[in-house]
Amino acid sequence: MDLSIIDTHLHIWNLDKVHYSWLQGDTSILARNYLPSEIHPSLSKVNVTKAVLVQAENHWEDTQFMLAAAENNDWVKGVVGWLPLLDPNETQRIIETEFKNNPYLKGVRHLIHNEPDDKWLLQDTVMESLKMLAHYQLTYDIVGVKEAHIQSAIKIADTIPSLSLVLDHLYNPPLSNPNGMDQWRVQMKEASQYKNIFAKISGLGTQVGPVETWTGQDVQPAVEYALELFGVDRCFCGGDWPVSLLAGSYEKTIQIYRSIIENSLSIVDQEKVFNINASLFYKL
Repeated sequence: MDLSIIDTHLHIWNLDKVHYSWLQGDTSILARNYLPSEIHPSLSKVNVTKAVLVQAENHWEDTQFMLAAAENNDWVKGVVGWLPLLDPNETQRIIETEFKNNPYLKGVRHLIHNEPDDKWLLQDTVMESLKMLAHYQLTYDIVGVKEAHIQSAIKIADTIPSLSLVLDHLYNPPLSNPNGMDQWRVQMKEASQYKNIFAKISGLGTQVGPVETWTGQDVQPAVEYALELFGVDRCFCGGDWPVSLLAGSYEKTIQIYRSIIENSLSIVDQEKVFNINASLFYKL
């Protein structure tokens, strides 16, 4: 019997109710509604029993949409939402009024890779808000694509050791670029030295390329390197649906991650990466 998995990276969006700026003009399969009812049947096929929804836009409406979905779907155990980190006072107000009354808000994310300032996270007001997240035991997801993004994560981890951070999609390794992979390994090794930085095994199929022909061999080196660096206590899994559909089915993505992890780790350590670490990190 396969061990159960907590998927820590699912997205949902409703273009009729919420504005998603990055989907404006998108002509791919992503430019439509993706709701919990669509992904739910696929979860049981790969023994995903719980999930965390992750923000897809930098505004509170998206977060409210996800929180409502969590209340209406018992398999959704947490939400990584958005808060106005540039405004610490407003961030605190929302946490005090919304978070205290809502058991589902577990963490925060901002789409920093869409910001013109590569060091957006290191602004004084943002850092003040991040300290507030640590105080309220909320986590922070980092979606990074540039060296400045991972250096920002390292600076935050060093400055705010009580804040738990996770690198979404293993900080997007350039799997089809050998030189880029060498640089990625150096940066990940530096990040792994900070015990409050975790690694999320997710979003890797689309890093190979928007093709359905990718296999476990394409992503195995990145997954195994992350497990080696961060250890079995600081890695967990995410499907990145529906973005992952650009590289094939949800079931394929989860099965590939499962196969690599099963072949790399003992049963005890598999259980950590599949579900225990996620539950501890997001306090599910």
